[in-house]
Amino acid sequence: MTKGFLIAGTNSGVGKTTSSMGLMAALKKRGKSVQAFKVGPDYIDPSYHTAICGRESLNLDTYMMGTDGVLDTYLRASSGTDLSIVEGVMGLFDGMDSTEISGAAHVAKTLDVPVFLVVNVHGMSRSTAAMLKGYAEFDKDVKIAGVILNKVGSPRHLELIKGSLDGKIPIVGALPRNVNIAVPERYMGLHMPDESDFDFSELADFVEQNMDIDLILKIAADYEKKRPEPAPHLLHDVDVKIGVAQDKAFCFYYPAMLNALKKAGAELVFFSPAKGELPEADGYYFGSGYPEFCIQELADSPATKKLKKLAADGIPMFGEGAGLSYLCKSYTTDDGTFKMADILPAESEITKKLQGLGYVEAKPLSPSPPFGNKTIRAHEFHYSLTTPEKDAKFGYEMSRGKGISDKKDGLYEYNVMAGYMQMHPGSFPIGDFVEKCR
Repeated sequence: MTKGFLIAGTNSGVGKTTSSMGLMAALKKRGKSVQAFKVGPDYIDPSYHTAICGRESLNLDTYMMGTDGVLDTYLRASSGTDLSIVEGVMGLFDGMDSTEISGAAHVAKTLDVPVFLVVNVHGMSRSTAAMLKGYAEFDKDVKIAGVILNKVGSPRHLELIKGSLDGKIPIVGALPRNVNIAVPERYMGLHMPDESDFDFSELADFVEQNMDIDLILKIAADYEKKRPEPAPHLLHDVDVKIGVAQDKAFCFYYPAMLNALKKAGAELVFFSPAKGELPEADGYYFGSGYPEFCIQELADSPATKKLKKLAADGIPMFGEGAGLSYLCKSYTTDDGTFKMADILPAESEITKKLQGLGYVEAKPLSPSPPFGNKTIRAHEFHYSLTTPEKDAKFGYEMSRGKGISDKKDGLYEYNVMAGYMQMHPGSFPIGDFVEKCR
């Protein structure tokens, strides 16, 4: 049996992250085992979920994973837990372009779970009823099972809203304004959990006091259903070692990518290039992050200086976002230009302007890239700009998205490839990378 629900918002910024994390924290405090998920290609919210629940939060993205991949991931991760909580993205019905694909409603329908809708009621009362009616009737296949009212001004304000509703959709939460529970943000999203002293117990108490958690659990139980058990994964014997960079510069990884590496037979060794670490390995993976936060340390790092020879010797390397900038010749910030690993023939720089954001699709070029000779569905989100040399080689041509340059991505040299596409094993053949390392 699988019991769960999705928390969505009428739009971004209405409080669905606060509601989701608060419920996770409150249920964890009650002794429940909670499996968390995040709709879409987000890195940061799942890291908070993981810190709260003590279990790895996973992304559910119907564009990158397909509906079968989303359902399979949900069922596997939810097995043996008391409850699953899925945090939505943007507004409930917002998807890729003008479609429902990759949106919260699409995931809710794919999983067949009820939805609790978060509405910011600041500055309105009876209009709440009109808004809720519209959301409830827009797509009858989406089961809005309750509403969470956020930024309730006073008991009188709450009574005005209650008086305007028809009672068909219950109020499961009424959250007063509370400036003390906001998570700090910056240009690429929230601060990472290990960078803040955010008090999850305070958030849990806030939600316990202002949500009807017993009613939420009852509604989830009413929607509970028996589902088929997924077939067991076939695991490859561990016979290859892959170093995974992990520090402030490289902190964004989909857990699914790391899990896929392990399933393909890789032992993962985490290390910090900023601290000069570089373990002996059969290949290396450099995720995205904030290299500008420790650029001098990266430039001075013995690890940075060793990578070029390893690449010339044929050691496979794979980079995304920050990993691309690091594997290039140099990286320019407000503090100057710093020499990087100097493997890929390009120069990179951080800018104050968003350079790429959204879903991408890319087809392999000929000659094929070092690994991953298939059409890729991924996501890009970067403020950096990378300028390749004229004779630079690219592995992919973008049919959707921006990429590095001239609608191309997957810059490569030797057995090293990096780009702005943030890959998910739902479409990227991570096994090809492991095989190249092997």
